[in-house]
Amino acid sequence: MEVTLYTRAGCHLCEEAKSQMAPLLVEFGARLREVDIDADPQLRELYNFDVPVISLDGRKIAKHRIDPNQFRRQLQEARRRSGPS
Repeated sequence: MEVTLYTRAGCHLCEEAKSQMAPLLVEFGARLREVDIDADPQLRELYNFDVPVISLDGRKIAKHRIDPNQFRRQLQEARRRSGPS
């Protein structure tokens, strides 16, 4: 599983989301990929006022803040969809 965090430098909500996701990423063996939206004009236009934006396996699942309980359920569902490793 891959979780993508669309972020930018100095974003305190991004850092908060990252720290809330960290233990769950470890628990589920998911990989975190951070993408700086300011390095890509298209991403900056798309997400400028919405960071952090979190996607799981290419599907947007949250923006602004993360609910750890909901994130856990989303990881569980993604694990079920992907089947045994």
